Amino acid sequence: MTKLRIFALLLALVPALGSASSGGDLQVSGTDLSDKASLQSGAGLFMNYCSGCHSLAMVRYSRLAEDLDLDPALVEQYLIRGDAKIGENIVTGIPAAQGEAWFGKAAPDLSLIARAKAGGADWVYTYLKSFYVDESRPIGWNNKLFPNVSMPNVLWELQGIQRPVYEGHGSEQHVARLELASPGRLDGREFDKAARDISAFLEYVAEPAGIKRTSTGVWVVLFLAFFTFLAYLLKLEYWRDVH
Repeated sequence: MTKLRIFALLLALVPALGSASSGGDLQVSGTDLSDKASLQSGAGLFMNYCSGCHSLAMVRYSRLAEDLDLDPALVEQYLIRGDAKIGENIVTGIPAAQGEAWFGKAAPDLSLIARAKAGGADWVYTYLKSFYVDESRPIGWNNKLFPNVSMPNVLWELQGIQRPVYEGHGSEQHVARLELASPGRLDGREFDKAARDISAFLEYVAEPAGIKRTSTGVWVVLFLAFFTFLAYLLKLEYWRDVH
């Protein structure tokens, strides 16, 4: 009985541990890997706003073009940075030494970020929406989901500038919510879509086979259902004359 109680307690702690590792409540991203337009938009946004610091070294440009139904010529024209070739991996980030000098920490490769964080795409989505101005930080920015992060808000021109609203006093003071102090180029709904598209793209990058696996899974389920029906008819035929 004691072992069962311990096991039940551990199961009860799993949601709490997931919440702690995520850094707080996550917003639902609503990503859809079957929405190629969303993935294409996310790829463009990532390359324009994120690839200056972050790489996706586990994915090739050619795989990107194939999976997202992009013309390789357009990928070379709009997504590839520098003199990289279509068959090369997406290595675009700044050197680690430069990242440490500028931000105090080298910018990580984001190939697996959507799988490494509890919450997956929801974590990425919430993170992108949680930046706020913080004059006490060296880079002038902070993040409600990931406190004291070294990354600046690269999407501030799109989102606008958010300021924190604090609750509590002394050591118990915390950021209760964020308020938009200065609007950006996008309104709230448009920025939500931009953050969702980037999150969907990084979810795809973390497991490129996920797109095909989902579509293949539908046919597998249909095959199993049809096979089960045939097996049932075969059973009826075998047992027809058995009394």
